[in-house]
Amino acid sequence: MSAKQNENFKIVAKNRRSRFDYEIIESLEAGIILTGSEVKSVRSGKISINEAFIGSVKESNDLFLFNADIPPYKEASYNNHDPRRPRVLLLHKSQKIKFLNAIQLKGFTIVPLTIYFNHKGILKLSIALAKGKNVADKRETIKRRDWTIEQARVLKNYNK
Repeated sequence: MSAKQNENFKIVAKNRRSRFDYEIIESLEAGIILTGSEVKSVRSGKISINEAFIGSVKESNDLFLFNADIPPYKEASYNNHDPRRPRVLLLHKSQKIKFLNAIQLKGFTIVPLTIYFNHKGILKLSIALAKGKNVADKRETIKRRDWTIEQARVLKNYNK
């Protein structure tokens, strides 16, 4: 998402660790099927996708969001949901086939990046096809991040 697009979105949850642990190859926006109590709980901002992952079940060709923690909505009484149940993702058939074929290759995975409400108020999930980084790549990421911080610090002091 660019900075201009980000003004129209309300980000509910981010998986900050995903960009450090994985090299993002391609990302796209997916819909997600939720129950009413889950939507109410997400709107209150209580959701975690840090341990979540995306995969498929052998019997179906659908992609599922596993292990996303959406806590029960207190006012939902007995109609509450299971906090970590698998949730179906809504994608176009061609996108689904492309991602399913890619994860069958060695080293590729699908990771959730952010959950947000778009400008129409619809809950969306930003997912990415990613390849895991090794330790050397992670060190390079840390070095690059530290160098940009140091550059900003030097330029800030230089301009005074």
